[in-house]
Amino acid sequence: MIIVSILRRNDNGIAGFEVEGHAGYAKAGEDIVCAGVSAVTVGTVNSIEALTGIVMDSRMKNGFLSANLPNAAQTEAGEQAQLLLASLVVMLKSIEESYGKYIQIQDVII
Repeated sequence: MIIVSILRRNDNGIAGFEVEGHAGYAKAGEDIVCAGVSAVTVGTVNSIEALTGIVMDSRMKNGFLSANLPNAAQTEAGEQAQLLLASLVVMLKSIEESYGKYIQIQDVII
C-alpha cells in the first residue's frame, strides 16, 4: 500500500508531503497506481520549482519521496506553491477514490 502524508502547518497551509510504499496493484512496470502517484507527486515538485522558482527540499529513493517547502516560501511564489500543492491533494484523492485499497492519504499537522 502507498501511504501519503500531507504535512500541514497549524494555519492549514501545506508544508510538504511524504509518499512511501508500493501499491501492489500489479507487477513492477505495470502498476498504474504507482505510476499515477509517481507522476503527480514528482510532477508537482517539478512544477513548483519550474513555475515558482522555489526549490523544495526533496529526497527520493525506491518507494519513497519526501518534499518540503523551505521556510522562505512565505511570499507570492509561496502562495503559488500552495495552490500547486492543493492541486496535488485533489489529484491524489481522485486516485484514492478509484484505488482506495492501494493508497491511503492522511493529513499530518507539524
